[in-house]
Amino acid sequence: MYKINIVSANQKYQELEYRLKEIADLRYASGLLQWDQETYMPPAGAEIRARQVATLSEMAHSLFTGEELRRILEQLKTAEDLTEDQQHNLRLVQEDVEKSRKLPSSFVRKLSETVSNSFSAWIEARRANSFKVFQSSLEELVKLKREEAEMLGYTGHPYNALLNDYEKGCTVDLLDKTFATLREPLGELLGKIAQRPQVDNAFLNRHYPRQAQWDYILELLRNLNYDMNAGRQDISEHPFTINFGSRDVRITTRIDENDLGNMVWSSIHEAGHALYEQGLPYSEYGMPLGEAASLSIHESQSRLWENNVGRGLPFWKHHFPALLNHFPNQLADVSLEKFYQGINQVKPSLIRTEADELTYHFHVMIRYELEKELIGGQLEVNDIPEFWNQGYKNYLGIDVPDDKQGCLQDVHWSHGSFGYFPTYSLGSLYAAQFYRAAEKAIPALNESLAQGDCLPLLGWLRSNIHIHGRKYTSEQLSERITGEGLNTVYFMEYANDKYSFIYNINR
Repeated sequence: MYKINIVSANQKYQELEYRLKEIADLRYASGLLQWDQETYMPPAGAEIRARQVATLSEMAHSLFTGEELRRILEQLKTAEDLTEDQQHNLRLVQEDVEKSRKLPSSFVRKLSETVSNSFSAWIEARRANSFKVFQSSLEELVKLKREEAEMLGYTGHPYNALLNDYEKGCTVDLLDKTFATLREPLGELLGKIAQRPQVDNAFLNRHYPRQAQWDYILELLRNLNYDMNAGRQDISEHPFTINFGSRDVRITTRIDENDLGNMVWSSIHEAGHALYEQGLPYSEYGMPLGEAASLSIHESQSRLWENNVGRGLPFWKHHFPALLNHFPNQLADVSLEKFYQGINQVKPSLIRTEADELTYHFHVMIRYELEKELIGGQLEVNDIPEFWNQGYKNYLGIDVPDDKQGCLQDVHWSHGSFGYFPTYSLGSLYAAQFYRAAEKAIPALNESLAQGDCLPLLGWLRSNIHIHGRKYTSEQLSERITGEGLNTVYFMEYANDKYSFIYNINR
């Protein structure tokens, strides 16, 4: 009788796996259509594509919240013979299902259609350089996201319901406190930098032919150990990473022939995301342990590779000669030291994705404060440009010249991704903390990077972060790796050390 119960539990768990992989198939098929929409789809296909994506999203949601999955989960509740990983999967699936059941399938379909149409409206608005073109679509999306917050339920601020989608347990109170601890010391460092002679990065804005940039970045991605057999890079309006399982992880970039940095560091950033996805357990396809821990942990991986590594001197000791080979005329008068200083220039700017790693946090704060008031009802969509422009004036001291360089620069709202932006700052903070732990664990880390060997760092990230999937929350993972939860001190120590050297600040 005891053996029969074990077999029964295993069979039920296998049935759960089958159903969840079936749902993952639908979600990834929908994701593939969305990837195509942002890369190769002809503009005229937007309307029917919205329907196709909505149909798949509704089907996946119906299966995930349906009676069959409910029955399997109910039968597994009393199972005592599951492995630790199986128990983690079961607990997380139950949480996800309970949350998803709060949203009717009809609402999921409507939201999906609205998102697809909003993306097309956002593209057109950027072409027209007019927020008005996007306004009505965004109003519909905001209305739906406010409804979603009410359906999901929340304690305190309604924005908490949406934050929880990307960062489990994250709240307005937590973010307010985090940004408060960061704002003053970061502002002080920026003030010191502003008093020093500015480093020169004009060499980044020379003419770099499109094809030469493309050839170079593919070489660099391979050196980062991005597996091209399990991925690819393409061009899109806004760089992003998307995966269809750990063996198909795709990234995009954009190229400006008069700005080398636009492509190089956006590609390294997306490669960081992709390396995380490629490192997730393939055996857990469709299961929670086959998914990323959270958006802030995802961002910690992209920001770690982009900034701690990709804007670090050891990394470029090896990679700068190859860059010179690709662009001998453009960089003929640029030394490694000048290059390192230039790629780390700190200067208030308009575009978040092109911002330095210090002022970047103020870009995020502006978006966070805007979204918080928008979802809370204190701000309406037609007020966004004014709120945005005033935020840039207050925090960064710059005037926003137009909508394309202002509130139309990010793709996130057209995707319905409200609550995403704060994870960028959280990710940078975790990145500094994790990198410090990696330096302790790998004494010769900087030497290996200077020799062009990224595998020791990647291996450490794989064994400490990637392999766990969603087993731990962000804070639990941080405590396992560093011995404590998120601490902004590590980022500020890293920033002060690095930029005091670059700008010759007497500490």
